[in-house]
Amino acid sequence: MNDRRTLLEGIKPAGSALPPPLSPEERRFAFGDHAEQAKSDTKTLVSTRIRADFAKALKRASLQRQLEGVVPNTLQEILEQAIEPWLKANGYLS
Repeated sequence: MNDRRTLLEGIKPAGSALPPPLSPEERRFAFGDHAEQAKSDTKTLVSTRIRADFAKALKRASLQRQLEGVVPNTLQEILEQAIEPWLKANGYLS
């Protein structure tokens, strides 16, 4: 079996110690949007788990609202709208 190489090692010219500089498109492909997100301090990503029945109902609501053209219709928007009143009522948001 061949040894695994990184994507950057695979694109460097033969005999070259360093790979050529990546274009913005190549950088997004190789590293995803994580490089761009790391530069931005405007977004903080949070990941959590919820009960399976909540997840199923939330996904169903999201898809149905998207088909009907009702806003909010993404999981993100629905969760933000649901959580915001609780955060405000408990003094975590002004």
